[in-house]
Amino acid sequence: MLDSAHVLVTGAAGFIGSHLVEALVERGVRVTCMVRYNSGSSLGNLQFLQPNHLATLTIAAGDINDGDFVHRAMQGHDVVLHLAALIAIPYSYLAPRSYVRTNVEGTLNVLEAARRLGIRRVVHTSTSEVYGSALYAPIDENHPLQGQSPYSASKIAADKLAEAYFRSFGTPVVTLRPFNTYGPRQSARAFIPTIISQALMQDRISLGALSPERDMTYVMDTVEGFIRAASTPGIEGETIHLGTGAARSIGDFATLVLGLMGKTMPILHDPARDRPAKSEVTKLISENGKARRLLGWAPQISIEDGLRRTIEFIDRHPQDYRPASYML
Repeated sequence: MLDSAHVLVTGAAGFIGSHLVEALVERGVRVTCMVRYNSGSSLGNLQFLQPNHLATLTIAAGDINDGDFVHRAMQGHDVVLHLAALIAIPYSYLAPRSYVRTNVEGTLNVLEAARRLGIRRVVHTSTSEVYGSALYAPIDENHPLQGQSPYSASKIAADKLAEAYFRSFGTPVVTLRPFNTYGPRQSARAFIPTIISQALMQDRISLGALSPERDMTYVMDTVEGFIRAASTPGIEGETIHLGTGAARSIGDFATLVLGLMGKTMPILHDPARDRPAKSEVTKLISENGKARRLLGWAPQISIEDGLRRTIEFIDRHPQDYRPASYML
């Protein structure tokens, strides 16, 4: 499906988006990158692409909340990979309306443009956070949804819009639901870069709750899932998990990272980093059989190899991390 396709990626300057753009360009796909307009013309994580790859990209700078802009940007494209979102859970407690505008209305803009323009495939990005704390594990795609933060509530609403557009208008949407993704270019907002940057620059690790369990997928495995979701025929209307099927506690991840770095230091709980008690998600472990069955997808990068690659990246770019600050 992608051999001759013109693909638009929303959220292209973000962590996963930039890796996805890079992988598409390496496969010879024509890519338009929708990025948020800013006065400095910053391309975010796209700056890490090779110059010859950057030169092939079309940049559409604007705002996902502007339906007219989204419609114009999507014209002439065959496939849309929709990753644009506000994702920081702590900030969603402070500015919930902005999450509704970006994650819900932004997704509505993409879906409505896709319906009117006859887009061949939309891959919509969900999150495992829509489940809240697991009622059973591993979590399959039939697990009940529970909004335990304004962020997760906004993503549930966006997912349901995608479902509604498929059922109401036949809009060819596939919803991918990655569990936690990590890797190079991820911001210090996430706990893996927090652990690594603190271990590189401090004498202690300070984290929020240490007991929650997370299923961590290396970013290039997640990217492969997006590419397969964009190109596999006959999966419109499906919701599909991307995850490893294994989980560790955040405290155990910290211990593993320190071991890989050859460091010994205390791992401390900082209550200022905690979520509200009823908002904390205690366990997220994926059941990925549907991805294996429909997409032929399975994670390829071990947690140790993925963490080593992430450590190397952060060690080369310390200026991008402020480990002493709690990043919302």
